[in-house]
Amino acid sequence: MPLRTEPITINLGPQHPSTHGVFRLRVTFDGEVIQDVEPVFGYLHRGSEKLAEERTYTQVITLTDRLDYVASMTSNQAYVIACEKLTGIHPPERGLYLRVIAAELQRVASHLVAIGFFLQDLGAFATPLMYCFRERERILDLFEMLCGARITLSYMRIGGVFQDAPEEFWPALRRFLDEMPGYADELDALLSENEVVVARTRGIGVLPADLLINASATGPVLRASGVAWDLRKKDPYDVYDRLEFDVVTASRSDNYDRYYVRLQEIRQALRILEQCYRDIPEGPVRATLSNLVRPPVGEAYGRVESPKGELGYYLVSDGSISPYRCRVRSPSLINLTLLRELLMGWKLADLVVSFGSIDINMGEVDR
Repeated sequence: MPLRTEPITINLGPQHPSTHGVFRLRVTFDGEVIQDVEPVFGYLHRGSEKLAEERTYTQVITLTDRLDYVASMTSNQAYVIACEKLTGIHPPERGLYLRVIAAELQRVASHLVAIGFFLQDLGAFATPLMYCFRERERILDLFEMLCGARITLSYMRIGGVFQDAPEEFWPALRRFLDEMPGYADELDALLSENEVVVARTRGIGVLPADLLINASATGPVLRASGVAWDLRKKDPYDVYDRLEFDVVTASRSDNYDRYYVRLQEIRQALRILEQCYRDIPEGPVRATLSNLVRPPVGEAYGRVESPKGELGYYLVSDGSISPYRCRVRSPSLINLTLLRELLMGWKLADLVVSFGSIDINMGEVDR
């Protein structure tokens, strides 16, 4: 006999470990079943788009680091591509290869964070997260060799990259490429057929492909529904048109598939890195530019396939040394628009896991 209950509304966050940052959810429950969800944004708003209008084009790069601070390299990449479209600058070949190397290392690092915290949301105490952080630390060591920083990197520049990779970078990258496939296999064996992971994720948090397309969702969230949309294939940038890799998709579009797509994308990123390591040419890494970039009057949109989906920068130039307008198309915000559809009808324990499966970063949501 079912118990008669009254709906109750509770707050999750904005200070809660499973909201992945300063994000607040007002959730109405009937017992444990979710009846309604209201997301509340704005606790981290820093006005990055407005701040960009007061800085030179090069100085804006440091603002992009603070958006998705778990994937700073791809934030740099999208912004400098927009600047290069605006100015008509073409970076040298070696600079483009170094960008792709940095971006794919960042993809691996970001997906490791996504998988580790997803398992933490499932209730796995520390072990999977520490496995993921162990390998991410090696990537941060590589970033430190490239630019001296580990999180907010500011490595990419309009016309190329900040500096060439030092000699010690290449043997360290070689060791990482030799060893990381084994660690990916280790994660796969530990998690993918684990009965608790399967029971808590398969068939839960399903988002149909047509709903995702209508909401402009991108990245692993969309590809988990079977839609093979990846800007590295559909609208290639830098040197992706010369590289061989597969667009990873799944079919169920549930919490499990979103996890598994990210795991397989780590393998594809390693495949791309192998080709770049083999083919990178000698030469300069940055086009020769004046200290102050002054694009002609106009507008441009640059976009990349970030670890979370399509990340785009729309820039308007009035001919000065600062952007007249700067707007960011952040995948974390767009992918959150289906949060209500994702959570309705499930229970509190499923809410935590489903929310984690989207892999958002609040710095990119609030901007």
